[in-house]
Amino acid sequence: MKSLKISWIVLSMLVVASLLITACGAPATAKSPAATEAPAVTEAPAATEAPAATEAPAATSAPVATTGNLVMLDWSGYELPEFWKQFATQYPDVKVDYSFLAESAEAYAKIQSGFEADLVHPCSNYWKIMVDENLVQPIDTSKLSHWKDVNPDLAKQGEFNGKQYWAPWDWGFESILVRKDLVKTVPTSWADLWNPEYKGHIALYDSGESAHVITALALGLDPWNTTPEQDDQIKQKLLELMPNVLTIWSSQSDLDQLIASGDVWVAASAWNASYIKLLGDGVDVTYIDPTEGRAGYLCGFAIPTNSKNYDLALAMIDAYLAPDSQAYLANEYGYGIVNNAALSLVDPKKAEQLSLNDQNVISRTIFYKSINADQRQSWTDMWSEVKTSN
Repeated sequence: MKSLKISWIVLSMLVVASLLITACGAPATAKSPAATEAPAVTEAPAATEAPAATEAPAATSAPVATTGNLVMLDWSGYELPEFWKQFATQYPDVKVDYSFLAESAEAYAKIQSGFEADLVHPCSNYWKIMVDENLVQPIDTSKLSHWKDVNPDLAKQGEFNGKQYWAPWDWGFESILVRKDLVKTVPTSWADLWNPEYKGHIALYDSGESAHVITALALGLDPWNTTPEQDDQIKQKLLELMPNVLTIWSSQSDLDQLIASGDVWVAASAWNASYIKLLGDGVDVTYIDPTEGRAGYLCGFAIPTNSKNYDLALAMIDAYLAPDSQAYLANEYGYGIVNNAALSLVDPKKAEQLSLNDQNVISRTIFYKSINADQRQSWTDMWSEVKTSN
């Protein structure tokens, strides 16, 4: 994931004021599964006030507790009241506390170290390891009133050993973002990053996992099933790319500024959030659907094994899956959504920009997969060598 350079809350308000989508990149912490380093456990969660009560939706189950605290381990920006109106209506006396994470690795590290949370929200490349280590427990989807509308292909990715451990909630692309007014040739594939025309104007995402994946795709390889010989080939290919690279980015806000200024012409592994934001700012950008396919991330909620508020956690998942919550995610943040019933609430223009109206977009997206510790370390070590080669 990336470092925070600006306040998520402030940015979200700016987005609402200008009626632009800013994506999970609206938080400059827009998620990508590619980051691997696990930071240390951080401060105690910050309390968040419940939004004003609205018309009460049907309850998902008889409440076990109607007071107390519910602790969310989540990305900054997702604590906004618009995402959990349903829960606030059902449980007005429950205090919701948020502890923020900057990357999926941090969520894993915190839960593994014993941090007590009732919901955790990493991306899918950490889902399997957290299930395998018994850090999360199965979700009783029969108690989720909106589960019937969740995209089954995305829901399947959260299923392990025949049980649903993860409720998918948000997804997006990692692709190539281009200042089309500054390049003679608009790239059409990952392999085009090596075009000398872009020398000195390319931005690469600071992630060994991302670098491995996009280079493997450029070489026609399966990123998650490479041999040691192919790993060497990927490393050499990346070394050949470095003369084209102006900068290595980690903050979406920084990348957006570099593209807007014209310093960066071609940004690799950029999120759809940047595309939506820059379009709204009047920057002449295009977002490529590479011939090899767009990479994609999927993130979602699970209930840690040590949660003491299982039923409240279920109610909160259901609130986040509600159509109005999901539509807000797409309309204001520019992220993909999982609840098909929310599509009618998404601005048609934004739905087209995000390809949400494309029935095959999920099957065409190359979502990040779980990787083992050896792969993660190998790719991280490789990337450390490559990015210091210039």
